[in-house]
Amino acid sequence: MACDLTLGRAVPCKDVVGGINKVFFINYDDLGTVQLSSDDSISNISGTFTAYEYDVKGNSSFEQTINSSRENGTTFFTQTLNLTLTKLTKQDNKQLKLMAYGRPQVVVQDYNGNAFMMGLNYGAEVTGGTIVTGAAMGDLSGYTLTLEAQEQLPANFIDGATVANPFAGLAGAVETIVVGSNS
Repeated sequence: MACDLTLGRAVPCKDVVGGINKVFFINYDDLGTVQLSSDDSISNISGTFTAYEYDVKGNSSFEQTINSSRENGTTFFTQTLNLTLTKLTKQDNKQLKLMAYGRPQVVVQDYNGNAFMMGLNYGAEVTGGTIVTGAAMGDLSGYTLTLEAQEQLPANFIDGATVANPFAGLAGAVETIVVGSNS
């Protein structure tokens, strides 16, 4: 049967840390053909694309929820990205508006060198957020965003990803990584 288990799992070493350090936004449908390996990880992308890099730290997180219904015979994965972006700028206002209007595909990179593609088939939607000035001197002046994707598979690992380059395993796929300014 196609849904029979094929591996067990031992208790792993305690050599990882939590948290994400970067996200890369890709305009929906710019990826070209994505090739998945037998373990559902992304092994290659045939097209070239531009990735827009956002550095994050602290309150940002990525999680996936398994949604399975015995009654309906369905299973899907809800991928949720929560971002906290410090400092308000007019340039960020415009980019976040465009992000909310679109449905980008998102590569999430964690501190362990893993990179995951969120919204591979259907894109990710901005489902909420705030633009906040704060009240006290030490409060957040910036943005909070929540993006959500619903996919048939969990967010796909990208083969060969490293802390230095989340796209390292994809031969020639990334045309440009646009790094934001510190305005």
